[in-house]
Amino acid sequence: MITFDPASLEKRVAELEKRMQQPDFWSDRRAAAGVSAEHRRVRRRLERFQSIRSQVDDAGAMLELVREAGPGDGDGSSAELLSEAASLLDEVKTRLERLEEERLFSGEYDDGDAVLTIHPGAGGTESQDWAEMLLRMYLRWAEARGFDVEINEATAGDEAGLKSATVTIHGENAYGLLSAERGVHRLVRISPFDAARRRHTSFAAVEVSPLVDEEVEVEINEKDLRIETYRASGAGGQHVNKTDSAVRITHLPTGTVVQCQNERSQISNRNTAMKLLKSRLLELEERRRQEEMEKQRGELSEIAWGSQIRSYVLAPYQMVKDHRTGRETGNTQAVLDGDIDGFIREYLLARASARRGGAGDAAGGGK
Repeated sequence: MITFDPASLEKRVAELEKRMQQPDFWSDRRAAAGVSAEHRRVRRRLERFQSIRSQVDDAGAMLELVREAGPGDGDGSSAELLSEAASLLDEVKTRLERLEEERLFSGEYDDGDAVLTIHPGAGGTESQDWAEMLLRMYLRWAEARGFDVEINEATAGDEAGLKSATVTIHGENAYGLLSAERGVHRLVRISPFDAARRRHTSFAAVEVSPLVDEEVEVEINEKDLRIETYRASGAGGQHVNKTDSAVRITHLPTGTVVQCQNERSQISNRNTAMKLLKSRLLELEERRRQEEMEKQRGELSEIAWGSQIRSYVLAPYQMVKDHRTGRETGNTQAVLDGDIDGFIREYLLARASARRGGAGDAAGGGK
């Protein structure tokens, strides 16, 4: 059940705006970024609730007109109003589901954009093809959500598929939603690359980090970086394949590697790669902090970060199953076409429930 308290939301927006108007607000940039993110989140939630309430009122007014007209209207206006009201209520239902999602987000960067990186596991062409299938799935999902996607890097495999891919997804709550997809994804199928038509198992890792803006400070020592240039490969236009414009940056202390090849100039690719590196390092720090908190709360293992979060079985039967929540479906083609909202929502609900339970245990002093 979804409950909203508009008065409390209005009060919180006013409190945050008062803090943001203080002269020394930006003296602590990290704290200021957190306040700004909360202000955006709370204000948007209030505005959406008000908009939904207006739509419900409009639908109620239409139904009242139909009731007053009675069944005997001869011009068909009642049927038209009923159809319009039903359409409006369907839209309200969808918007309420999206609003319900928002209550699951409390992280500083959950409401912002996301950087998604896919790496194939061992297995050569099989895993590289699986990585490309996953990229297609996420691009379809983002398109259905109305999100904008920027492909930063997509390195073609030796025979098929991708050796790696990094995309930036721009949209409300993109990071909060995609954080549910972080982990290893497993594919079982009859290999199209095996002349004997044997069944193969392939793995690919999905990494997700928040896209940070210039105001967020992440300490990076230039001495800790190895910067390489190379000739871009794969889809990217003829020009990029003629020069060593692509850039790969390795952060030596953590082993984090980012690369960008979609820009025409080496300087632009380097700037974009540095921004991606900041996002990845920030995500690593956030994940360490989260894992420490989960250890202290004793978070349920079923919804902790796991190495294998989901299996996609295409042979000998058809099934996609999330190993953290137990959710499964036989409509594998729909999932591979981007219909993953059900998996994302169920995981976020389970994670939020475990956190509330952990917080309750901590507040009560445990057993």
